Amino acid sequence: MLQGVNRLKKSFIIPLISIFIIIFDIVTKAIIVQKVAYHEIIRVLPFINIVHIENRGAAFGLFADLGNIFFIAVSIIAILFILYYLKTVQKRMEIISLSLVLGGAVGNLIDRIRIGKVTDFIDFHVNNWHWPSFNIADSALTVGIILFLWANIFGSDHFEK
Repeated sequence: MLQGVNRLKKSFIIPLISIFIIIFDIVTKAIIVQKVAYHEIIRVLPFINIVHIENRGAAFGLFADLGNIFFIAVSIIAILFILYYLKTVQKRMEIISLSLVLGGAVGNLIDRIRIGKVTDFIDFHVNNWHWPSFNIADSALTVGIILFLWANIFGSDHFEK
């Protein structure tokens, strides 16, 4: 049974996943900004729209009045913490999950530094109830956090087999 990931594999997996997320996030946001008018709604599926929204706050637009500098600082601190923690992690699921979180955090940080806000474009809804719009970086952050919690609450042994 695989107990950990060797250094070579680990040093390949982390940037591979993170850079993929960052590039995918940047490309999709650029397409939205170029092709979709601000607040335009494009129906994709009965429960998913493409929209062009700009978010100056945290998740769901919360705390927007704290300012962009605050969110940049929090993002940088979180990224540094993830990078530090990744040095000690050996379990594959934790490495994958933190690589997703890292890619998502960097993707949104790039927006905050470049344009002072985050571009969101995925609108999930059921009838008239809409989840707050999100993007690829947000998705990677969410999936990464869920996988990290799952691996640490339930143990990641079943992922390692």
